[in-house]
Amino acid sequence: MTVLSVASELYPLIKTGGLADVAGALPAALAEQGIAVRSLLPGYPAVLRQMQDAEPVLDLGTIFGGLARLLAGRAAGLDLFVIEAPHLYGREGNPYAGPDGDWPDNPQRFAALAQVAARIGQGALPGFRPDIVHAHDWQAGLVPAYLHYSGAPRPGTVFTVHNLAFQGQCDASLLAELGLPGEAWSIHGVEYYGAIGFLKAGLKLADRITTVSPTYAAEIRTEEGGMGLAGLLRDRAAELSGILNGIDTAVWNPANDPNLPSPFSVADLRARENSRRALRDHFGLQDDPEALTVGVVSRLSWQKGMDALLAAMPALIDLNMRLVVLGTGDRAIENGLEAAAGMHPGRIGLHLGYDEGLAHLIQGGADALLVPSRFEPCGLTQLCALRYGAVPVVARVGGLADTVIDANEMAVAAGCATGVQFAAATPDALVAALRRLASLWRDRAAWTLIQSNAMHSDVSWNRPAAHYATLYREILSGR
Repeated sequence: MTVLSVASELYPLIKTGGLADVAGALPAALAEQGIAVRSLLPGYPAVLRQMQDAEPVLDLGTIFGGLARLLAGRAAGLDLFVIEAPHLYGREGNPYAGPDGDWPDNPQRFAALAQVAARIGQGALPGFRPDIVHAHDWQAGLVPAYLHYSGAPRPGTVFTVHNLAFQGQCDASLLAELGLPGEAWSIHGVEYYGAIGFLKAGLKLADRITTVSPTYAAEIRTEEGGMGLAGLLRDRAAELSGILNGIDTAVWNPANDPNLPSPFSVADLRARENSRRALRDHFGLQDDPEALTVGVVSRLSWQKGMDALLAAMPALIDLNMRLVVLGTGDRAIENGLEAAAGMHPGRIGLHLGYDEGLAHLIQGGADALLVPSRFEPCGLTQLCALRYGAVPVVARVGGLADTVIDANEMAVAAGCATGVQFAAATPDALVAALRRLASLWRDRAAWTLIQSNAMHSDVSWNRPAAHYATLYREILSGR
């Protein structure tokens, strides 16, 4: 079976979030299931620089005001198709925005991605006609639409929602320019509250929909969690699956991680002390090995519950904890964290921005990893924390609820707890969770068992890839 994966970013070539990690890791996992994946990606400068043996395989003609062609090659061990269209993608930095905000031609840029995917899906490339086209998030949301309205034989389609909050809408006047027929302008097509909805199109017109955890799949069918799309998702509940993400356990492996001062494993946790010490040194924390260090690797936003963290800061300090934060986001939250770090030198460390190596060190050196999200489709940082023995402390939402077993009294007694859950991203709930964490830290036997359970958790792509393989086969058998 062959699959064309369509995404706007892909790790390690270009990344702004978890979508890139999934798009980058899933092809190798699917290969173990006997499924060959080629990934289609826009030709951003960062991507083109990393292409190996790239060769043009299709002249795409003029697309939205400029010439384009399709390249085939490899990068980072992945088989790629890349759209070379400098007028659309020849921009350094963030793939979606420039200094003044979102690129105004994003509708055209990502409609072009979807149009090329549809052409490949319909056999434009000799020798490659995919059985399934798997489109990811709003940037690829028009792929099922172009295939649906073409009227020609088409492959099966899967549309994966990584975050329902980002929906990709543009003005209705662009319908014809984007190459969509008049019949697409309908609640049964791409129309969404008077605009063209890229995400809505994928949800409505794909053969099957997936999202990245079972709990999130349930949450988005509620009015509270559906963000205007709950009715559509309830209508398509039979075609909707929640499949947990995994992480690349070759990249995230404390036994051979070059970002750590020394390797460690669940069989030898004493060596983890070197990472704890290195983390304290990096952030200039007081060198107290008995003080519990809490890490945060996150977008600094309301969705991620970072305002609740700011409100809970006095309690964290009173509990003699240390805090290290890596991330960027809302300026008000950044300011609050900078002020807290200034008030508590040696207790709070802050790195505004993102650094992949530092993210690894935080996972390897923090005692606990805090994820207080208000909603979280899956979350990857808590999976990394499990792998590295940083006990995850998570809000009971989405994939966080599905991946962390709460250290309540019965779970601790049964020896199966892997972290701490709390009800919601409110300051009071977070403070209560931090107090529970402090109590567990004092009971070192219980802590060591929780840490060991966490590190034994299967956070790989093995099970998710098997679920995707089953889904693909179901689509083909039903066509």
